[in-house]
Amino acid sequence: MVVAPPNPARSEKLEPIELPVIDLSADRSEVSKLIVKACEQYGFFKAVHHGVSDDVIASMEEEGLGFFTKPVCEKQRAGPAGPFGYGIKSIGFNGDSGEVEYLLLHTNPSSISQLSHTISDDPKKFSSAVSSYIEAVKRLACEILDLMAEGLGVHDPSLLSNMIRDVDSDSMFRLNHYPPSSFHTQPPSHRATTTTEIGFGEHTDPQMLTILRSNDVGGLQICVAGGTWVPVTPDPTAFCINVGDVLQAMTNGRFMSVRHRALTNGYKYRMSMAYFGAPPPHAWLSVPPELVTPHRPLLYRPFTWAEYKKASYSLRLGDSRLQLFLK
Repeated sequence: MVVAPPNPARSEKLEPIELPVIDLSADRSEVSKLIVKACEQYGFFKAVHHGVSDDVIASMEEEGLGFFTKPVCEKQRAGPAGPFGYGIKSIGFNGDSGEVEYLLLHTNPSSISQLSHTISDDPKKFSSAVSSYIEAVKRLACEILDLMAEGLGVHDPSLLSNMIRDVDSDSMFRLNHYPPSSFHTQPPSHRATTTTEIGFGEHTDPQMLTILRSNDVGGLQICVAGGTWVPVTPDPTAFCINVGDVLQAMTNGRFMSVRHRALTNGYKYRMSMAYFGAPPPHAWLSVPPELVTPHRPLLYRPFTWAEYKKASYSLRLGDSRLQLFLK
């Protein structure tokens, strides 16, 4: 089982791991079992035959890369991120930083449309690409949450997915761009001893689940038992799905929200696109009664997403949040 300790050891030992690859077009009951098993053992899995069209993905990648290749002065028109908009190196509000530039957008269509005017020379095209992509991965996220609920034996299979279907869902979309490591852009006499740098530091995702897509460039790592960082093999044909803190709480600890990070990668840029499925701010988040037993008593007190989000923003990127909500 993958375990996310509160303060994992800073081991740099790299051992490859192949996450479970789940074919979403297979028999539904079998798929739901495989998803539950992957979320209990790894907190991560890869989804193939996911139903998101290549055209929708390609359009979003084109718009994202088009923005990141602009001169810095043009990109800064969309920032600083507070939290939405363009950010570079500075992550969040508490001093975290990394070798990354990013766009963070709320999934609300009017918010996307408004911010598009500072991001693109063709805001309608950009807004259309983002909205189409978000709608497609939101459908995927809802399908996966339904499969999770079915596999867990929750009485209402739409209990989880209804939270991100809600018109007031606080879901977000982030484009991350990681430049090649500065090791390769410096003269040999000025190079450090390491060939990689932290792009996005270790953290768990606070929301329910994340739907991640990246180009065929490595960099994502997860933290396994003992604090070892393990690279995840990139796969441009799949989406990488990971459990967030809210889902760990709502499954009474059966699913694991695992620490992960991103490193810069050698000579190539890496661009990732992450959809973070989140409940409405005032949604009451509690464990379904089917998941509380004498052998697995209630771990977390009920809370709202607004309460949890406030706690998340008050802490550093790598701080543990869920322990604040233990029963």
